Amino acid sequence: MINREDFKGAIFDLDGTLFDSMWVWKDVDFKFLGNRQIEVPDDYMEAISPLGFIGAAKYTIERFNLTDTPEMLIAEWNEMAIGEYRNNVKLKKGAKEYLFYLKERGVKIAAATASHEDLFIPCLKNNGIYELFDNITTLQEVAREKGFPDIYLKAAEKMNLHPTQCVVFEDIYQGVYGASKGNFITVGVYDDSSAHEQERIKALANRYIMDFFEIISK
Repeated sequence: MINREDFKGAIFDLDGTLFDSMWVWKDVDFKFLGNRQIEVPDDYMEAISPLGFIGAAKYTIERFNLTDTPEMLIAEWNEMAIGEYRNNVKLKKGAKEYLFYLKERGVKIAAATASHEDLFIPCLKNNGIYELFDNITTLQEVAREKGFPDIYLKAAEKMNLHPTQCVVFEDIYQGVYGASKGNFITVGVYDDSSAHEQERIKALANRYIMDFFEIISK
């Protein structure tokens, strides 16, 4: 059960929440930094996860003193990842069933993602859920990264709903924190890549789930 069961909108992060995709980015990080003879720091993925592509590119350039432009990094990352998103990235356990469950009950569905449309649109279509979304909001549309409520507020605004009428699903602490600051109901979703944050997320979120089957009423 989720608090305030009469919610009218559900806002989902994609990577690590709906998509079982974080393995792609581990590979990309390894190849990208390896090509530059740089070992992947233990905290690197956690640092860039809330930032979006532009923020992650700027962070990477500054941290490793690279001469590339942000646009060059983003193009390289997309080239490495796009084939996997088009063909191999699948949904988390119970995600598709839960989306259809919500749709059948008249709940509006939105995405709030740090990803790029060249990646997430083919993945949504390949997994048969693209048409279920009322809107998709990216970090490029707002001023601040996840960790702040901006992206979730924008997604709720597009659905003509107040934050208190919406549930936000996130796999990272920064996402749950930002959504909670916007007065959203929050559900933490387990992912291997954020397992080290599990207890922090559990302490903050209204609910924590290991998979989406847990919240489909029988």
